[in-house]
This record gives sequence, C-alpha cells and structure tokens, in this order.
Amino acid sequence: MTAEAPIDPRLSARLMRRAAVAVLVVQSVMMALKLGAWVVTDSVSMMSALIDSVLDVAAAVVNLMAMRQALAPADREHRFGHGKIEPLASLGQAAFIAGSSVVLMVEVAHHIVQPVAVTDTGLGLVVMVVAIAASFGLMQYERAVVRRTGSLLLSGDALHNAGDLALNSGVVLALVLTKFFGWYLIDPICGGAIALWILFSAYQVAQKSIVQLMDRELPDEARARIRKLALAHPEIRAVHDMKTREAGPTAFIQLHLEMDGAMTLRESHRVADAVEADILEQFPNAEIIIHQDPQGVDEKRLVFPPAG
Repeated sequence: MTAEAPIDPRLSARLMRRAAVAVLVVQSVMMALKLGAWVVTDSVSMMSALIDSVLDVAAAVVNLMAMRQALAPADREHRFGHGKIEPLASLGQAAFIAGSSVVLMVEVAHHIVQPVAVTDTGLGLVVMVVAIAASFGLMQYERAVVRRTGSLLLSGDALHNAGDLALNSGVVLALVLTKFFGWYLIDPICGGAIALWILFSAYQVAQKSIVQLMDRELPDEARARIRKLALAHPEIRAVHDMKTREAGPTAFIQLHLEMDGAMTLRESHRVADAVEADILEQFPNAEIIIHQDPQGVDEKRLVFPPAG
C-alpha cells in the first residue's frame, strides 16, 4: 500500500470520510466567495479560479460518493470488494477537469483579443488570499490522511490543491499588476497559464488512476518487505510467484511459500497463517492468498526480466 504506516481499516475509513467531508465544505465556501469576487471584478483570472472551484466542489461530491462505495465490504456480486470505484471516479474527474481547461482557454483567447478592464481588484485580492490559505491547509490535511490511508482519491485531490496554490497565486499576481500598473493583458495571460496547469493536473490524476485500473504491481519496496516478512519464518525456504495489485484502499497479495516436503499439512497451514498475520500487520487493508509448496518440486513459475 502507499500508506506509510499501517492502521486499523476502520480508522482508515473514518479518516478518509472525514477528510472528504472537510474538502466538500471548504471548497463550497471558496466557490461562493470566488463567485462574488468574479461578479464584482469581471476578471478572467478570477473566472478561471471560479471554474476551478466549481470543479473542486463537483469533484468533492464525486469523491465522497465514490469513497463511500469503495469502502463498502465485499458482497455476493463483488467478491473482491468495490475498491476500483476510486480509480474510475478519479479518471472521470480527470476528464471533467481537462474539459473545463479547454473552456477556460476559449475565454482567455476572447479576453486577449478584446481586453477588459478589471474593477474592484481589492475585493478580489482579499478573496484570493483566503483561497491560498484554504488550498494550503487542505493540501497539508489531505497529504497527512493519504500517508496513513493510501487513498488514491485523496491523493489526487491533494495534488489538485497543490495546483490551486499556483492558480490562486497567479490570480493574485494578475490582480496586483492590473491594479498598480494597468497591465490588462496580464489578466488573460495568467488565466491561460492556469488553464494549462489545470490540464496538466488532469493528466497526473488520470495517470495514477490508469496504474490501478491496469493492476500494476505494488512498489518494489513493498514487495521486498512482503518477501522479507515471509522469509523471516525459519520454516520458509523460499518465496516465488508473488503477485500484487491495488484496488482503491485494498491491496491484493498472492504468493507461494516453499517448505519442507515432509512437513504435515496441519503444520504447513500453521506456518502459512503466521506469515499471513505478519503481512497483515504491515498491510492491514490487504487480501492475502498463500499457496504452500514442498521445497524442490519442479513446477512452472512466473519469471520476468528485471525492470529497465
């Protein structure tokens, strides 16, 4: 898992839900403030910030709904759980963000051809300073939760909030230069730069989602840790055919353990249970399947060339 420290799955679920609700509340307040500021200033940079906030609220709603589904236990129709709803929701979120950046670029082009004077920049500056503080606070909070839970949805949202810091700072720069130097073209130029940043953020979110949907292996460090946990038991002679993947908050781990062929089935079962318990201690959200093999038996094994 991507979480840095194992915690109880129920605590992980509470932290994720609490963070999702906090994001929705804060983003809704910021959207209302930016709407008022855009109506007063008629700034294309402020409009870009407003569009971003609308997207943030929409994403927060989708994230909250998807998270509730992803954390639901496995059922008759979904024996592996509902974890893949997270990368699916994130992929849809990325497409929505990318589309909004295109709309914003059209508006930017219009304002470059026909520059519009920005009014009442003081109010806009106050709103954007508040927005910068809110984006920074949310980003730090979500990153802390991600470190403990490994949530893909919150990770993507934290990445987007990092982009919001640059976005909101760009709006402040545009408003300051417009107010004190009368550089009206800087407003749509900053808006265009923000649109490109939003598009890049969409690409990053989509990339992370595709990694999970394609069942990519856990990081090498995590796989090495799993192997080390198994080999720490003196009865285990070797580990092979390890396969891992992630689906939302859940990791799926499969591996073969080689043991003395003279060992009884009951004893090999006990050892496998002990290995599983050790792995679960480090990966509490994991589903683990272990197959016991007698040492030295010739069988077809998964062999892949080293990466790179």
